[in-house]
This record gives sequence, C-alpha cells and structure tokens, in this order.
Amino acid sequence: MSLSVVLDPLKSVESVTLGVWVQVGSRLESEAETGASHFLEHMAFKGTTTKSALDIASSIEGVGADMNAYTSYETTAYHIRTLKEHVPLALDILQDILKNSTFDGLEFEKERGVILQELGQSLDSPEDLVFDYFQEACFSNQALGRPILGTKETLNSFENTCIKRYMDTRYTTQSMVFSASGNFEEKILKKEVHKAFEGFSTFSPYLMEKSSFTSTEKRCEKDLEQAHILLGFPGVSYYDSTYYTKSLLSVILGGGMSSRLFQEIREKRGLVYSVYSFAQSYLDNGVFGIYAGTGEQEVKELFPVLCNELKKLPHTLTEEEVIRSKNQLKASLLMALESTSSRCRKQAHQQLVFNRQLETKEIIDAINSVSKKDIQNFAEVLFQQKPALACVGPISSVPSLDELKSDL
Repeated sequence: MSLSVVLDPLKSVESVTLGVWVQVGSRLESEAETGASHFLEHMAFKGTTTKSALDIASSIEGVGADMNAYTSYETTAYHIRTLKEHVPLALDILQDILKNSTFDGLEFEKERGVILQELGQSLDSPEDLVFDYFQEACFSNQALGRPILGTKETLNSFENTCIKRYMDTRYTTQSMVFSASGNFEEKILKKEVHKAFEGFSTFSPYLMEKSSFTSTEKRCEKDLEQAHILLGFPGVSYYDSTYYTKSLLSVILGGGMSSRLFQEIREKRGLVYSVYSFAQSYLDNGVFGIYAGTGEQEVKELFPVLCNELKKLPHTLTEEEVIRSKNQLKASLLMALESTSSRCRKQAHQQLVFNRQLETKEIIDAINSVSKKDIQNFAEVLFQQKPALACVGPISSVPSLDELKSDL
C-alpha cells in the first residue's frame, strides 16, 4: 500500500505548508512505552545519516522556513511552512528525518534530559497538570489516560534502540498521510512525494487499545492562588451521529464571552477568571469537559452554580442560542480555510480519520441540520451521566465526586 497523499494547490498565496501526519500517538503505547511517541518526535530532528541536527535547523531557517512537530493521543505530526520555491528542500528534510534518523546515543541522552525538563515544566504548571489528571480520571488504567510526555520512570528506562524499533514498527505507509496546502504544481509534487517516500515500511499498523470512559477523580492539593478544576462527561467519537450536536452544545455552554458559563459564572457573579467547555473526540470515544480557574474562597459557591447551569440548559435553551452557536462554528471553519497551515492539518486529519476529504458544504450542512431539540436531548442525557473530576491547588472545598453526582 502506497503512502496516502492529499494536496491542496492554492495559486493565491506565496507559501506552502507540507508535512507528514502519522496515526501513532500515546494511546498506541504499552504502559512501559509511555512517552515513546513523544520521545521519537524529538529524536527525528537530532540527526540523520546525511545531516546533523544543526544542518537540519540551519537549512530550514536559512530560507526563512518554519519547522515544527507535535504528538497527541492519536497522532504525531511533522510539518514545515516555507515559500513556494523552497518546497523541494522542505520535502527532502521531511523524508530524511523520517527515513534516515540515526538515533545517535549521545544525542539520545541529551534529548532525554531535555524531555525530562519539559516534563518538569509541565508538572510545575497547574493547568498542564490538571489536564493530565483529567485525562487519567476520564480514562483510568488505559493508554488514553496516560500522559503524552511519559513519566520519569519510563523516560529514564528508554534506550535509543528501543525508540528506533518503535518507529520502524509503527511508522508505516498505512499509518501515514502526506499533506500539503499552498502554491505548488500538483502533479510535480505528487510525483516527488511518492519518489521521496519509496521504500517505507508497508506492514500493517498496530491496533489502538479500545477505550472506555471512567467516572473517577484525581486531586492534588497545592499551595497556589487558584484552584484549577475540570469536570468531564462521556463524549462521542468522530464517527458518531451527534458529533456536531456536541460541538454546538459546547459553544452554547462555554464557547466564548456570550456563553452561558461565562455570563453566569464570570460576568454576573465574578466567581472565576477563566471558565470554558470543550468537546474532544477520538477514534472510538470522546470527552465533554468544563474547566474553571477560581480562588479558594469562591470554590464553594462555584459548584452549585455550575451544576445548576448544566441541569437547566436542556429546559431553557433558546433558538437564538442555537443560531448563534451555529454561526460561531461555521465562522471558525470558514476562517480556518484562509490559512495554509490550518488547511494542511485539516485535510491530513480527515484522511487519517475518514480516509477521504470532507467537503466544506458537507460539514456546514451537517451543522445546519442540528435542531434545538437535538441539542436539548443530547444535553439532558449527557449531564445525567456519571462525571469525572480533576482538580489542583487549594481544593479542600471542592466537593467529592459522589457529592457532585448527587447534585447533578
């Protein structure tokens, strides 16, 4: 099976964003491999058989291009944004780091130290920490609930040969998509991409462990000025028929300054500095979350107000709110089309998830088809589910999970 290639030529711009998205993330790891996907992402820039780490960085920055990468629960991505005349250079760098990385022992040890510092920085950041705790509370004892960065124990246990083997067995043409958006000749680039990635492994990709939402809690008492709180409910996968329904509900509940949570909890009562909701989907599951950052004295008042907002939404939803949420969602979709980076990332994601490109009209029609009744029914069922809870900071007044269940 050859590499999947999705191209989006745009003659109206001067730049091109191109990259490789791999359906390999932290949820593909065993417990002993926790953090391997992220470690591998770092090592891809640390030297190949023909280029040193400095050569890679200098060649990209020497033409004013920008190179980056990221690891998520289900995906690892390597992408470059450059002027149209430097696409051949960018393509060469991408294929080189993915095919010819050396995993040099000295570089490996240096990068281990860098990642341990990154982990330390994350542990020092209460917002980062509470989101890791939240993921663990929602998917307890599962790969999807383990931290993307790994742990000190797993990071210290890795050897360069293990990470190299991890790459060789996971990075296959069946798990990868090459995506590009911008000013290029489509036929020429497609030919060059297939040539550049010849010889890549075609073995079947590893299967991801199935996930299931867990109603558990994770707490960390810390001497901080603010309590960071996350409340979560079972969400839906990318393939679920209510995918856009949950997105619209999230916008209505906590998707901006006009949202219910922002208006009631921050503007009217001044209980928080930050409050918002989000709806994250995965290949087989999802999570609907609500974040609040609040002072120690405000915690007690916050939860009754928050729970009341969740309970009353299905019965007080207005047509005006539905229309406004649809406009926000559609505007976000359409405005993202003005960025080659967003377009490149979007089409790679769609190819990995749906094995095809979704037309913009198809998505807008799906958003428009959601009714007020659909959102009401979804919210009523959602907020009757047993939640998960994560909190960090001065949290002695945060109610227990059982108390929250009874309040909802």
